[in-house]
Amino acid sequence: MTDAETTGGRRERKKAATRRALADAALRLFLERGYDQVGVREIAEAADVSVTTLFNHFPGGKEALVFDEDADHEAALVAAVTERPEGQSIPEALRAYLISRVADPSGEDPRMRDFHRLVDETPALRGASRAMWMRHEQALAAALATATGRPADDLLCAAYAHFTLSILFFAHSHPDPTTVVTDLSTLLESGWTTTITTHPPHTPTHNATP
Repeated sequence: MTDAETTGGRRERKKAATRRALADAALRLFLERGYDQVGVREIAEAADVSVTTLFNHFPGGKEALVFDEDADHEAALVAAVTERPEGQSIPEALRAYLISRVADPSGEDPRMRDFHRLVDETPALRGASRAMWMRHEQALAAALATATGRPADDLLCAAYAHFTLSILFFAHSHPDPTTVVTDLSTLLESGWTTTITTHPPHTPTHNATP
């Protein structure tokens, strides 16, 4: 490994650590005092960085600090379709992904239940959360179209992506989110299987399990 590669790797690790420190500080302060009662200067001071550094890492400010894993969520969502095991259908893969998003959120980080409560009880964050997930519709629809050999602008794939992501909002507001995901996914799966079968793609596809 060259000196440049070592330096580059160290720099990336430092950037990642700074982002993590800022996101952790923001979440801690938001949970303690409420989203609207905390300013970016306080978050920067809690993470021991400047406000300029905060905005370098999170140009979107406070909202971006709350949803700092936006890109990772989209990548995982697309991978649920594109990297699903052989023989697993698309609805099965997406149901498993959604369950992983809502099942026992306190298992890895005890603050996650409080995080979801913060988002649900803060109008600005509730709207931002919905907008964040809906931004992933296009990426999911494109993955569905590719996996089934359908046109890139296929309406069926766009609609299925939209309704699949909408399940999360029903689930997070229900005391039993896993059951909500299972029931609503089953409802969508019936429509997907029937419609995809009766409306085949215009071009053949090598994917055997839509």
